[in-house]
Amino acid sequence: MKTVAAATIAWVLARHLLPPTVSTFAPFTALVALQATVYRSLRDCAQYLAAMGVGAALAASLAALAGIHGWSFALLTLVALAVGRFRPLGAQGTQVAIIGFFAYSSGLGQIDYIGYLVASVALGATCGMVAHLVLAPARHTLHRKEAVADLFRRVEGRVGELADAFETDAPDGERIHRLRGEWRELSWDADRIRQAVDTEVENSRLNPRSAIEGSADALGRAREALDVCRRCQDHLRSASRSLDHAVSSNELALLPSAFRSAYAELLRAAAAIHQIGRQDRTEPQVLHQALTQAAQQLDNARQALLAEDGRPEMAALQGTLLTDAGRLLEELRHSGRFLEQGLHT
Repeated sequence: MKTVAAATIAWVLARHLLPPTVSTFAPFTALVALQATVYRSLRDCAQYLAAMGVGAALAASLAALAGIHGWSFALLTLVALAVGRFRPLGAQGTQVAIIGFFAYSSGLGQIDYIGYLVASVALGATCGMVAHLVLAPARHTLHRKEAVADLFRRVEGRVGELADAFETDAPDGERIHRLRGEWRELSWDADRIRQAVDTEVENSRLNPRSAIEGSADALGRAREALDVCRRCQDHLRSASRSLDHAVSSNELALLPSAFRSAYAELLRAAAAIHQIGRQDRTEPQVLHQALTQAAQQLDNARQALLAEDGRPEMAALQGTLLTDAGRLLEELRHSGRFLEQGLHT
């Protein structure tokens, strides 16, 4: 509704105050000024105004120096497209050529037309920004924290399933195969939530709505949590692939029971990763104890591997699993101060 109202008001005002040939630019500029966040709106609007100014200046200059000809229009197109590639203009770079075309073809490069064009664009930008400031985008810090916490809870559940499968003599092969796909889905969810958190960080810039105390720190920690989660999921997904291969090739039952038991306990201890994504303050002692226990179980699994004189392919499978587990624990250990702060605001 905000977008509709801003565009309509801009069009009505432009239609009454300016010539019909430029009135369409007012609602279009209002739409440009109404992006997802106030910061993005100001940035895109400034880039559009800059592109408009450059395009109008090019059209007026060429019309005055060369007149209105086919070759001069081609030159305008060439120069406008080249200028539009400048990085400061961002996504609005193509507007240099578009504005130049209108100013050159409809306005014949005349200063009067360009003045009306500038007025129409300024009117649309004003309507859009006023609407955005009066009805500023809502803050979603709490929702983003809830999404992060829910993601970590789901990761914890999948880690538990993975641990149970290692202790089961005949796990459900179809379920193990589906678990691999679920890790991919969790990875996609982590990317999606990270994009939402990044948008919310941007939404906090220049937003006139009052923010929850500590929201900036909470969003920063949410970003770190998601980075940790995505890296850990890479190792968990690799362990799931190894498990899927072991089940499909009937090699899982050949693994030493001591190794499988230690590996399952290692994964259950590593499930303390959910502590990172909590909405309230992480309990450092609980997390530290879980990681210590996981490290001990990793040592137990390594000792079980050394104690066995089994088939070479079994040693390769065990070594792959141990590598994934070791990298997983290293990711958790090196999270540093963040792991102790959690997502509390």
